[in-house]
This record gives sequence, C-alpha cells and structure tokens, in this order.
Amino acid sequence: MSLSLDPEIAQALAPMADGGFTPPPVGDIAGRRALWEPIIGAAGTAQPIPADVTTSEHYATADDGAQITMRWYVKDGAAPGPAVLFFHGGGYIFGHIDLFDGPVSRYVSASGVPMLSVEYRRAPEHPFPTPLEDAYAALRWLHEHASELGVDPDRIGVMGDSAGGGMAAALTILARERGGPKIARQILLLPMLDDRTTTPDPHIAPYLLWSYDDSRTAWPALLGEAAGGPDVPPTAAPARLEDASGLPPAYIEVGQLDVFRDEDLAYATKLSRAGVPVEFHLHPGAPHEFDSIAFTSDVARRAIADRVRVLESI
Repeated sequence: MSLSLDPEIAQALAPMADGGFTPPPVGDIAGRRALWEPIIGAAGTAQPIPADVTTSEHYATADDGAQITMRWYVKDGAAPGPAVLFFHGGGYIFGHIDLFDGPVSRYVSASGVPMLSVEYRRAPEHPFPTPLEDAYAALRWLHEHASELGVDPDRIGVMGDSAGGGMAAALTILARERGGPKIARQILLLPMLDDRTTTPDPHIAPYLLWSYDDSRTAWPALLGEAAGGPDVPPTAAPARLEDASGLPPAYIEVGQLDVFRDEDLAYATKLSRAGVPVEFHLHPGAPHEFDSIAFTSDVARRAIADRVRVLESI
C-alpha cells in the first residue's frame, strides 16, 4: 500500500486541482506572494471569526529602530495566566498578520489563552537575522508588559506554523543564547527548520502543497548565498542545532505528505535526546497546511484539539 491523501483532505483539495494550476518558477517571490496570500486569506475567513475575542494593536521597537506591529488577541473575561507569541507562516517571504486573524482568534477563543501575533519583516527585503530580531523584540515587549496584560511571565509560550514554526523554534535557541527572556513552551506546527532539504522524495512529490521549489526559493531569500552551505547558524535554520539542552518543552506536528516531515521528525528526536519533553504527531495522508484547507476533516479536528489542549496546559 502506497502513500495517499486522506480522503477528506483529497475532497477539499479537488476544486484547487481542477484549475490547471501552474506554480511559479524557482526564485519568483512576487509570484508566490500573488498566488498564496489570497489563498491564505480565504482559508482564514472560511470559518467564523469568534465574537468573544477582542484585539488591540501594539508596537515593539527592534534593535535597528524599526517599529514592529503586533496584534493582541484576548478572550472576553479571560482570567490572568499564560500567553503565546504567534508567528505566521509564509516561507519567510509572504503572509501578514491580517491574513491570520481567523486562526489566531479561534485558538484564543477555544483555549482562553491570549496571543500576540507579530508582523515580523520578511525576506528578501529583510534577510536573516532581521525577522528573528523582530521576533525577539516582540518577546521582550511581551515580558516587559506582562503585568499590565494580565500575563504570568513564567507562562509565555511561542507558536507558529511553517516558517512561523521555524521562527518559534529559532527564537527559543536565541533566547537561550542570550539568557532570556524565558519561554515556557514551543508549539511548532509543520515547522520549516532545515535549509538543506532539497532532495525530492518521490513518495510524497505528487501531494505537495509547499514544494521543494518553494523551499529552494524561500531559503536563499532568507539566507542569501549561505543557504545550504556550512555556515548557517541554528538561529537561522534550527535543524542545524547541535546542543538542544535546556530548550523549552515542545509540541511538534507535521503531515506525512509534507516536505518538512523528515526535518521535523529529526528535530523531535534531537530535542528528546537532549532531555527536552516532546509531544510529536505525524498525521498520515496530510500535506502542508492541511488544517486550514480541510478544516472539517477528522485529522484537522484532532490536530486543532491537540493544539488547544497544549495551549491550555502552558
């Protein structure tokens, strides 16, 4: 029996497959922005936006003086406690916090845990380390404003999907290097961790939504000519990490039909061997971002329920 799409996911993807879709060539960042941002936006609003979540805009100042926009989501009547810093996906090259209003609001409504979504600057206009330094500025800001936001600074987690999951992982490494601020948990959803993942796996190639060509476009946009070479630090590509000791407990999940499958499996193993508590899920029949495309599928419902459970446990 060979690998195949989960039947419910295949049904949700069928309308996209009928369009005679031609992906942008390697290196075409503008083409990917034009293609994917409307899809992300439509997926984000395909489900109701909860009415019990209030948002407010805040700003952190990065080391280079830039103002980083952040959106604070809080459930009405939520008790003081944990909070989560959220980083959106998009391969480091596309996406905005506006496009992720829906998913973030739903996490907050379901868990009661407030979130701070970060408008980090994107590559290639802002290559590494700028996006990560934006993330670090947001982490510092949340710690500095914890008391007024009703947040326990010992219960701040980081979370992200795809490139945002890679950024969340990298931020835990950077915070460890710099001696803080403290991160209580890392929630990595289909995270993009390794700039060296370029050899196609023929078993999953027919089902990919994020392709090897997408990765071959995104990593050089972030890292320039260093991508794939010997000098990439783990704060840029967390799969490069050699010593994972002392990192926060991790929740990691990925679909089996995802380019990032092997690097996510390897990262879960690396953390485990360093004594870091890890919960890992490999979802059979699931491609990248399956949860937003086929959100009514059984596998997506289970994944969302797991994420909400972990959020509630911070």
